[in-house]
Amino acid sequence: MAARYCSYSRSALTALTLFLLAVSAQGCDQLGLGGAKKEAKVSEKACADYSKKVCDEAGAESGTCTSVKAATDLMPAKACAAALTDFAFTKSKLGDARKACDTLMAKLCKEIGEKTETCEMVKSQVKNFPPERCTMMDQHYAEVVADLKKREEKNKPLSADKIALIAKSDAPSFGPEGAKVTVVEFSDFECPFCSRAATATEKVRANYKDKIRFVFRQFPLSFHKNARPAAEASLAANAQGKFWEYHDLLFKDQSKLDRASLEAAAKQVGLDVAAFKKALDEKTFSAAVDADLKLGETVQVDGTPTLFLNGKRIADPTNYEEIAKQIDAALAGS
Repeated sequence: MAARYCSYSRSALTALTLFLLAVSAQGCDQLGLGGAKKEAKVSEKACADYSKKVCDEAGAESGTCTSVKAATDLMPAKACAAALTDFAFTKSKLGDARKACDTLMAKLCKEIGEKTETCEMVKSQVKNFPPERCTMMDQHYAEVVADLKKREEKNKPLSADKIALIAKSDAPSFGPEGAKVTVVEFSDFECPFCSRAATATEKVRANYKDKIRFVFRQFPLSFHKNARPAAEASLAANAQGKFWEYHDLLFKDQSKLDRASLEAAAKQVGLDVAAFKKALDEKTFSAAVDADLKLGETVQVDGTPTLFLNGKRIADPTNYEEIAKQIDAALAGS
């Protein structure tokens, strides 16, 4: 926090200095700060226009933007109009300030690879960062690079043996084995984002049916107290051939994942409730959940939902349109 505050203070001083330098070149009479010379009418929007142009150049979240807005609130419209007439000066100075971001972006892409997906992500995001954020990132360069390299490693398609490992037929699935496209999901019944992914999965199931294979893996997160019991319950439902009905019902209302609700859901989808309760009491599927967790760790799953399509991690597993786009491309490919 201290470093961020210091960066903010420096950027505020720079922004005010830029403003004063920009208007000083126009002369005191033009600014209305000296003499009784008659002035041309100046738009009352001049200060708002000037601060907007600065914010467009520097970034809406930057300290420079914030401080220029504060400074122009205190300045007469004539001063802002004068600064607008020579905005090229301000733009040049802001460009100099952004060199920190340009330099950082080049360094990071060189470290992780110019043609990698992570480099493209860096380019798209860093260009919108305020300069002070780039300076702060540069001060923690080693940690930033390590995180990006980890991200890039995760972006790489899984090896054939790992694809086979997570796609094997010991988990709930739909579609034929040997399909041209196999999607594997690691999910948590208590995760709100997984609920969105479940909605996408339901559409995939309806629209692709036997064209692809879809495998569901359990990855209950430790801080979701009801996720593990729900995972075991879903496998108990799977043992009775009702996994997807049970899956859809649990994700429909994630507030109902306590033991009584799990049993009520079992009854609602038509399970043998006595056999279902026995499986939960005896922890019949606990080892299967542990095995899925271990599989997830093997392929660097560190959050839910995580989807792999033919071993390639899907960037937005909650977006049906994006998933469908990638499925269609894979089906059309050789």
